[in-house]
This record gives sequence, C-alpha cells and structure tokens, in this order.
Amino acid sequence: MAEKKMSSTRRNQLKNLLLQIGEAMLEEEAQRVAEEKRKYLKQQCPTLSIPDSMQSLQELCRKLHKQIDLVDEERYDMELKVKKSNKEIDDLKSKVQDLNGKYFKKPVLKRVRMSADAMLAALLGSKHKVSMDLRANLKQVKKEQKEEEKQTGDWRKNVEDKAGMDGRKKMFETETVLQYRTSNFSEY
Repeated sequence: MAEKKMSSTRRNQLKNLLLQIGEAMLEEEAQRVAEEKRKYLKQQCPTLSIPDSMQSLQELCRKLHKQIDLVDEERYDMELKVKKSNKEIDDLKSKVQDLNGKYFKKPVLKRVRMSADAMLAALLGSKHKVSMDLRANLKQVKKEQKEEEKQTGDWRKNVEDKAGMDGRKKMFETETVLQYRTSNFSEY
C-alpha cells in the first residue's frame, strides 16, 4: 500500500524540531571544545611563580628559553608538513585536471555565415565602425591577350565566336593578309 503524504504543517514541525536538536548539538560541541582548550592551556602553561632570588630567576629564564625553542621547532616542523601537503594537493589537482582534459570532448561548432564587417563589429564592439572591402584589396590581374597569340591562334579555338560563313571567311582573310605581310617584311 502506498504511503500517505505528510501535510505541510507536520513537515514544518518536524523540520523545526530537527533544527532545534542540531543547534543544541552544536552548542554542546562548542562547550566541549572550549573546555578541552582550557585544560590544554592549564597543562601547558602553569601559573607563573616569580622567584625572589636572582639565581632562580635565571633558571626560570633558561627553562622558558628551552620551552620556546621546543615550540619553535614544532612550529617549523608543522609548517613544513603543511607546505608538503599543500604541494601534494596541488599536484593531485593538476593530475585530476589533466585527466579531465583528456576525456573532455570538444563540442561541435555550428557554422555561422557572417560578413567581414559584422565579424569586425562583433570583435571590436559597436564603438569602432570599420568597413572592410576585401575585394578591393585583391590583386588586380589584367587579362590582355598577347599579339603573338592572336596571330598564331588556331581557328578551331574560336569556332563559337566566328560561326557561319562570314566568320570563317574573315578568319581566312586575316590569315592570308598576315602571311602576305610577313612575307613582304622578310624580303626587305
């Protein structure tokens, strides 16, 4: 049989009870930590009794210096351990990133048709209005036919241009005139 749903008032009441219990547990833990701290300080830092004689004061100073040295050594050791563990953590993080990078799949990019002007506007923002005519920057190539190609050209290449009897007649006439001219020049 399906369970019945809990009403919202009942749910809120249980939520409030859980929060109250959690607050009480946190307060107890804070009190316990404070008590442990007091005990530790009492143990490590006993009440200071200042002696009356000079010799006993010197002994007390030597004793305090030894304790300071021990504490500095412990602090130094702890710092080294922390640095070493931080370095290990950084190395592990970099290894994890490398592993994630190997398995990372690049998303398929969609093609976007964009003119050069629109691309520059998108990159530079609306402040800079740059118009670029890419065709104006292209190298100009002149299509001039050499005179030699016109003279020695085969008549079959330009059949479409010289279709019909008139075109062929003109072509034969130009060839005979060229042959006549070249023969006359060679005689001189």
